[in-house]
Amino acid sequence: MTQITEDTFEQLLQIFINKPSPVDLREAAFIDPYGMVGILEIGELLKTSGIHKTLYLPESEEVIKYLERMDFFRFAGEYFVLEPHKPQLSEKYLRSPDSDVLLEITPIEKSDDIHFIVGKVKGRAHSILTRHLHYDEKAINGFIVAISEVCQNIIEHSETKGFVGIQKYHFQNLNKNVVKIAVMDIGIGFKKSLSERFQFKNDLDAIEKALMHGASRYADEGRGHGLAAVRRFVNQWNGKFSIRSGTARLSIIPEWARGKEKETKLTYFPGSQINILLAEV
Repeated sequence: MTQITEDTFEQLLQIFINKPSPVDLREAAFIDPYGMVGILEIGELLKTSGIHKTLYLPESEEVIKYLERMDFFRFAGEYFVLEPHKPQLSEKYLRSPDSDVLLEITPIEKSDDIHFIVGKVKGRAHSILTRHLHYDEKAINGFIVAISEVCQNIIEHSETKGFVGIQKYHFQNLNKNVVKIAVMDIGIGFKKSLSERFQFKNDLDAIEKALMHGASRYADEGRGHGLAAVRRFVNQWNGKFSIRSGTARLSIIPEWARGKEKETKLTYFPGSQINILLAEV
């Protein structure tokens, strides 16, 4: 695989789950936050079955630089035997204060983690979102609320921990800056979470109920509108929003992005995997 992103996640799952160890990623030329967090969550799932695979890291120093900047190596060793064990970085590739990272890969286990995440994103949002995406104060506040909501979704619904990572990129084909947000867990997923109050034929129906209709596992008035509010924010800023859970993915796709709106019969993967792309205005 040369690209490890949402577009290749299904292929990534097949490689990790159906093929014997080791997993060879030496040819990877690009890994975005969705790919990085996805690898860690696959590792978390394998760990629950007592599987500790060997992972051959990308040979590209540029890719290793991104992985290091995003704190991928802080967590990867818990799930995989890394080869090489400690990738060497030339000094020029070490972390920079001018990095385009809004948030390194960060675990989400409790409400305090969300306060930490929001604080860190706030500290970097103005310089990155104002300069590169041309967001105003209202948009930045909306962005921070959206991050808080998707992370809170893990605390309230997944019954396990998750990971989040956020980075800015420049899309050459669009000639635009884009911020990518990945939030994942391998918890109970949308269908099981909502099944106490609703009946669903499949995972897609459950995702749709949560995203488009603000459904929640809780009957309390005012609950369940978090993801619907995120969807409105992403729509307002002409972004892409996708949620994968179980065997399905539902996506809201603007004209500048690609993908399918509804996907079913995917390889089963527990929990929820959220991807948000926001382009400069």
